[in-house]
Amino acid sequence: MNQTSFADTRSEMDTQPISPLLESNLKWLETRFEYCDDLSVFQWHFGPELRHTAFSVYFDSLFENKTLNYMKASLQDLVPHEVGPAITVIPEDVIRFFSNHGVSSQSAKLVNDLKEASDDIVTGHLVIFFNGWEQALSYKVASLITRQVTEPGAESVVHGPRESTVENLQKNIGMLRQRLKTPNFKLEKFTLGVDTKTEVNIAYLINVVNLEVLAELKKRISGMKQVNVLDTSFVEEWIEDSTYSPFPQYRYTERPDTATAALLDGKIIVLVEGTGSILICPGLFTEMHQSSEDYYQRSMIASLIRLMRIFAFFIALTLPSIYIALTTFHPELIPTVLLLAIMNAREGIPFPAFYEAAIMEFFFELLREAGARLPRQIGATISIVGALVIGEAAISAGIASPTMVVVVALTGIASFAIPQYNMATAIRIIKIPLMILSTFLGGFGLMIGFLWILLHLTSLRSLGQPYLNPLAPLQPKQLLDTLLRAPFKILLRSPRNKLFGSKK
Repeated sequence: MNQTSFADTRSEMDTQPISPLLESNLKWLETRFEYCDDLSVFQWHFGPELRHTAFSVYFDSLFENKTLNYMKASLQDLVPHEVGPAITVIPEDVIRFFSNHGVSSQSAKLVNDLKEASDDIVTGHLVIFFNGWEQALSYKVASLITRQVTEPGAESVVHGPRESTVENLQKNIGMLRQRLKTPNFKLEKFTLGVDTKTEVNIAYLINVVNLEVLAELKKRISGMKQVNVLDTSFVEEWIEDSTYSPFPQYRYTERPDTATAALLDGKIIVLVEGTGSILICPGLFTEMHQSSEDYYQRSMIASLIRLMRIFAFFIALTLPSIYIALTTFHPELIPTVLLLAIMNAREGIPFPAFYEAAIMEFFFELLREAGARLPRQIGATISIVGALVIGEAAISAGIASPTMVVVVALTGIASFAIPQYNMATAIRIIKIPLMILSTFLGGFGLMIGFLWILLHLTSLRSLGQPYLNPLAPLQPKQLLDTLLRAPFKILLRSPRNKLFGSKK
C-alpha cells in the first residue's frame, strides 16, 4: 500500500461510525488492532433465551477486575434485582436505559464512533458493543502499578514536607488539590501524540496568572498535537524561546509544595502522565538559585544561604578561568608567598595551565557521570574514591599540580550547591569558553566572556518574559524575595508579588 492510499485508509478509519451490525464493528477493530496479542475480545449473549449478542473489547495488560462490578451494577439497574437481567433484558431496554437515563457508574460513558472507541481501548477502557445499537459503552478499567509517594530524591530538605510527585498524573493532581482548596485552581488537559496519546495538563490560579502568558503557553502546546511525548522534557524543549541557549528557561520540581508556591506566585505548571517531574513556566534566572527550604528557615538563615548559592554560581563558572588568567597573564596580582607556592607546585608539570585544567575537568566530569550511572549504593563511593585516587595519582605522576586539583575540586563542589540541576549543567558548558578566552586574552578575555553572558541573559526570554526579571528591568517591589528572603512579617504584608504584571 502506497503512502497516499494509507493516508486515505487512515482518514476513513478515523471517521468510521459504529454500525448496528456487530460483525462489521468486530471486523473494523480486528483490522485496527492487528498483531495486538494482548487484546481480548469476549462475545456473550443476553436476553430471552440468550438470543441477543454483544462483545467486549479490552487489553488484558490494562484490565482491572473490579470494573466487572460496575458493569454488573449498570445492567442490573435495567430490571428489578430479583429477576436476572440475562433473562429479561433486550437490546431495546439497553438502548432506552443508557440513552435516556445514563449509566450508573462514574467510570462509564457512551461513544458514537469507532475511532473514539479504539482510542478509549488503548487508553485503558473496556468497550461493550450491543447488536442493533449504533453506540457503545466505555468503562475505565486501567489500573497500572505505579511508584508510591516517597521523599524527593533530587530536592531533599531538612525542614518541610517530604512528599514527592510520582508517575501517576491523578495522584500528582490530588496532592496539589489538597493544598489549593479553591475553585480558582484550574486544570486544562491536552492529548499529545499520534501513537502515545500522552495526557498533558497545565494548571494555574486564574485570579493571579498572567493571561497573556497563559495564552502563549496554550498556543505552543497546541502545536504539539502530533508530537509523541514521553516526558516533561519533551514539552520543555518544544515550548522554550531559545533552543540553543545553555541556560534553562523553565524550572523542574518533584515537590508538590514547590509547585503550589509557584502557582500562588502566578506561575503555570505542566504535568505529564508517566513522569514525576513538574515543569514550572516561565522560569527566571533568580529562581534557579532558590530552594523550597528557604521558606522553612528563618529569613536571616535563608538569605545567607541564597547569597552563598549565588557566590557558588560564580565560583563554579569562573574559578578555573581566573586561575588560568592569573598564572598565565597576571602573576603580579598574586601575593608573593602564594605565587611562590604555585610556582613550586607547577615545577615539572609538562602542560600549560589551560591543558592542565582541561584534563582535570574532563576526568572530574567523567567521574561525576559514571557515579550517576552506577547503582546508587556504589555510585557515590566510586565518585569520591575515584576522585581521590585519580587526583593523588595525577599529582604523583606530575600531570597536574596540587593547586589545580584544589581548583577543580572547589569548582565541582560549588556546582553541587546550585538547586536546579539544569542550571548546574549550563555552568559546566559555559566555563569551557571562558577558560579558552582566559588562555588567549587573560583577564581581558574573561571580561569579554562576562559581557557576552550578560548580553545573552538580558536578551533571553521565557514565554516572552524577561529572563532577568526583576533585576532587568528593575522592579524594586519584587526584590523582597529575590536575592534575599524578606521576613514573612514584611513579605506577607506587602502587595501581592505578581512577577508578570497584573491580570489582563
